[in-house]
Amino acid sequence: MNTPRLHTRLMLLPLAAIALSFSLSACSVPTPIERDDTGEVAEANESADVFALAVGDCTNDDAAADTEVTTVAVVPCADPHDNEVYLTQDLAGDEYPGDDEIATQADTICYDEFQGFVGLDYDSSRLDYFPYTPTRDSWELGADREVACLVYDAAGDQLTGSVAGIAE
Repeated sequence: MNTPRLHTRLMLLPLAAIALSFSLSACSVPTPIERDDTGEVAEANESADVFALAVGDCTNDDAAADTEVTTVAVVPCADPHDNEVYLTQDLAGDEYPGDDEIATQADTICYDEFQGFVGLDYDSSRLDYFPYTPTRDSWELGADREVACLVYDAAGDQLTGSVAGIAE
């Protein structure tokens, strides 16, 4: 069994060749994600609420963002995009377990669920992942326990369409 790789808590670089973690924060004024009747993103939104991300949502990177993310650029998955959300899961516990433990838990969760979404195990895939994780402040305010796992092309190419079940 392969062990998951740990990712650092930095912003994803425009070259998306290295998987990096993002942290969530509850300190901005994001706009809601507009969805169609099927629940998919209906139109591009450069400042969508990161807390509103759902499995199957597609996003683009923000090279200007800092380490705490409150908004994301969402696009319909039929459009070229950088990432796709493949899992959202709340972490358990009342007390913030610390940055390292959050990173370890998020990496394990994302690694373990990668194959179920992509259709191929992580180590054989051309795709990579990174998690958005809660910050100490958002955790302690009771606003955030969620890890969101996003998949992207490790070569840095944009994706078009969903990668669900593509087995690449």
